[in-house]
Parts: sequence; structure tokens; C-alpha cells
Amino acid sequence: MTNSGDLTWWQKTIAYEVYPKSFYDTAAQGTGTIAGITAKLDYLQALGVGAVWITPCYKSPMVDNGYDVADYYAIDPSFGTMEQMDELIARGRERGIRMVMDLVFNHTSEQCSWFVESRKSSSNEYADWYIWRDAKEDGSAPTNWRSIFGGSAWEWCEERGQYYLHTFAKQQPDLNWENPEVRKALFDIANFWADKGVGGFRIDAITYIKKPPVFEDGPADGEDGLYPVHAATANQPGILDYLHEFKAAVRDGRDIFMVGEANGVAASELGQWVGDDGVFDLLFEFSHMHVPMGEAEIWCRPVTWELTDLKRVLAASQEATATNGWYPAFFENHDQPRSTVNFFRCDGPLAAKAKVLGAVLLTTRGTPFLYQGEELGYGNATWKGVGEFDDVQTHAQYDFAKTEGLSDEAALAACTRFSRDNARTPMQWDASENAGFSTARPWLPVHDDYATCNVAAQEQNDGSPLQWYRRLASLRLNTPVLLAGAWRELMEDSEQVLAFERTLGDDRMVTLANFSNEPVTYDPELVAGLSPIAASEGIAAPGRLGPLEAVIWG
Repeated sequence: MTNSGDLTWWQKTIAYEVYPKSFYDTAAQGTGTIAGITAKLDYLQALGVGAVWITPCYKSPMVDNGYDVADYYAIDPSFGTMEQMDELIARGRERGIRMVMDLVFNHTSEQCSWFVESRKSSSNEYADWYIWRDAKEDGSAPTNWRSIFGGSAWEWCEERGQYYLHTFAKQQPDLNWENPEVRKALFDIANFWADKGVGGFRIDAITYIKKPPVFEDGPADGEDGLYPVHAATANQPGILDYLHEFKAAVRDGRDIFMVGEANGVAASELGQWVGDDGVFDLLFEFSHMHVPMGEAEIWCRPVTWELTDLKRVLAASQEATATNGWYPAFFENHDQPRSTVNFFRCDGPLAAKAKVLGAVLLTTRGTPFLYQGEELGYGNATWKGVGEFDDVQTHAQYDFAKTEGLSDEAALAACTRFSRDNARTPMQWDASENAGFSTARPWLPVHDDYATCNVAAQEQNDGSPLQWYRRLASLRLNTPVLLAGAWRELMEDSEQVLAFERTLGDDRMVTLANFSNEPVTYDPELVAGLSPIAASEGIAAPGRLGPLEAVIWG
């Protein structure tokens, strides 16, 4: 049995992801700033946050909003200065909030000095720092792999006379982790930021760093004749050797944590990635995110799913980390549509849906990761046309949908449903112009409901999602059974209710969350001897849940 006193600080805290471009603008430029995060630290503290994951703010041409890094040792001027970053780290520490940097180590920007040199010739110092291959005899790309963002994963470089691999956009060439000099350079970057006092790292797209020993075509799965690069390259044998080297060079001996983004790692494999024998402290695996959108994440192909499908994968992840490792619980991030849309198959108020998800997120086992605005209960934005989207992946998905024969209207509907830009609209602070995010025109339009769905309004409404999240955060941080207790699923076969219990010694708590918009009954013996601790809709009757209601018993 684990006691809460045995847990580390990052196991007991609540993490919060900030997308700085959309968080808060202190420079009247329409995009967020590092100083904007500092200005809102009190807000984060009131939410119980102890770690802030900041998506990339390094110097970048911003083709993929910072995930194309030109210089890992510099802050992009659009976000501010290194001095402002140092101040953010220091001011956060004063409040018990540690910054978590996003390390983009599968690829760089094409404007990174390493790639600028690498593309010049096949014999200079940086020649082998990226993945280069000759064309086929007919001059075509080395393989028929499709990039994550659509189109060929290979780009011809006239200067060098070869193709280079890009798992994502063509402006994001993949690094060659087989080269020990590349690995050393990346480890040095991580240590530079650790020495600055950050509390940890989120490592982006890590499952792609190890390439297969032989590059060959795969069976086409679409009208474009291409094969997914994920299927061709993800999670190759030997990848964990690289990551153990990374852990020894950066993580060991430091009071930090590392969380990897590991798309494609199954729950049964988690023991190799986290825990005593693993390489990360936590691992973002996406089995539950794939339930409503499909593992291939091809938005124009509808997916049929049931609540039991979602429950099954959530339970598998909990069981896989029950005795070895730790789970990062999340329903949103910068790459996903809003959870109030993504995880419900029924209509109903967004606020009620947000509170249902909040109850699950903040009472489950693991470290909860909130994404900015999730605590306000946003829905997806309203998009008037494909031209309104900024996201490079959304435009690629739209183009792919058209090759699949979809009409303009149907292709737009798919993007409206799943676009990453849904999570990137500006944070809504108040009802003033531009939702209090900026005095300038924002880089993306604010959500239509900003006048009523904003921080200032919800702080005055005791029944709001924000106040619900704050109450549950306080409950979690002050309740040992929620921090360290075992997790067991209840009502496994229900298609309406997601339920589980937490136990620690003689203490027991039960979470019941109705994901349907109809009243539901359940066996009141599940909560026998317990009292309602919190009810999202104020009902809390034993044996009954109202529509879209969550109740916590303890």
C-alpha cells in the first residue's frame, strides 16, 4: 500500500498546459507572451496548479507554432526574452509552481543552423545529423510514406541532391538519433534548461526518433497511394536504449520529472516506458484519445464508438501503472478538439459536460494535466471556412478529405469537428473586447461565447465549471486517498456511467459520472456507508444520477 507521504511532488500536484501564443498578451500584439504567463500565476495557484507545461517558446519561424525550433537556446521575440523566462521560473517557484519545458527532439526547423549546414553537402560536420536518402531510380521519393500532416514524408533538396525525411511538415526535418553527436547536442539542451531551474520536461513525438534499419514502401491506405509514416517508423526496436541514455544524462540525480508523448505505445507496454525500469516518469499515451477519432486520426473517416470503449482503455492504462509507474490523466491538450465535444455522444450543456469530465480527471489515480480553458468548459469554435484555420495539420486533413472524394462542406465539417485550432483559440479572461486576451486583434478568433464563458464571469458563479474545478482541486490535494489510493473500475458494462473507487487503508471514495443526457439508476450498495462529498448538479441521491451529473462519495 502506498501512502501519500511516499509520493514525489509531481505525483501529488496538478499540472496545467499553457499554449503561450493564446494564453495572455501583455504586448498588445495579438499573440500571448511569457510575461502574460507570469501575470496569471495567481490564477493558476488558485486552481491548485503546481506544474505548468509550456508549449515551445524557442526561436522559431512558427510554421507549426513553435514545434519547428530554430534555436533551443533562445526565446522567440514574439514571446519575449530569456530574462522574462528567468523571471517566470523564479516567480513560479515562489508560489510553488514549477515550469515544464517542451522538448522537440524528433526534428528541428529547416532554419536551424544544424540543418542549414547539413543541406549544403554530404561531407561536412552536420551532414549526418538528419535523415538523408537518395532518390529511387526513377527520381521519386525513397519510400511512399505519408507524413503526419499529409503528403509525402520526403522532400527533395536540390542543394544536396538528396531527399530528407520529415515525419511532420516539410519545414521540420527529422534528426538522426543514430549519430551520437546529435544525441549529445540534445542532451546538452535539456541540461541547459534544467540548470535554469525548470521542474521537468515534456518530450514531444518521442516515438519517432528511432528509424527502421531498412526503409521500404508500405501498402497504400488512401487514394494518394501513400503509407502512414507512423506505421513505418513508430516505436522501433532500440528506441528505449536511446531514451535510457537520455534519462541517465538529464533526469538522474535531479528533482525533476520527464513525461513523454508516446503515440502508439499500448497499455501492455507501459512498464517498459515508465516506472522503475522505464525511461520516463509519466507517459502520454493516446489510446483513449483514439476512441472517438480512430487510431489513424484521419478526420474524414467517421468512427463509431461506445462509452464502454472509452472505459476499457482508461481502465487498461490504470491497471498497467497500478504497481509500476505513474499515470498522467488528461482529456485535452493543444493537439485535440475540446473534450466537451470529443468525449460525449449526446447533446447537453457544455458546462455540465465539463464538470463530468472534471470529476473523473481530478479524482482518478495519477497526475491530472489540465489544458488552458478546459476548466471553463469550452466547446469547439465556430469556423466559417477553411481559410480561418491557422493549423498546418488542419489544412492537410482538409486536402486529404478532398482526395477521398468529400465535398467542400463535408471536408470542412470534419476539420470543424477535430481541428487542433479548437484548442488554440485565445483564453477567455473577461467579457471585454477580445475576451480580455489582448488589446490587439487576436491571431485566432475568440470563441463566440466569450461574453458569458470567461474567467471573470465564472468566478462570480458558484455553479460554474471553474468553481467546480477549484473545489475538486482542493479536495484532491488535501485527500490522501485521492493522491495515493488504489483504483478499481465499477459498473464496467454501463454505457451511461463511468464509475470507479479509490481505496487507501480503511478510506474509500467513489466517483460516479453520467455521460448521458438521461437520468440513470445504479445499485445504491456501491455507495453504502458513504456520504456525498461533491455533486456537479447538486442532486446526490443514492442510486440515482441526473443527466450529465457527476457525484463523488466518501
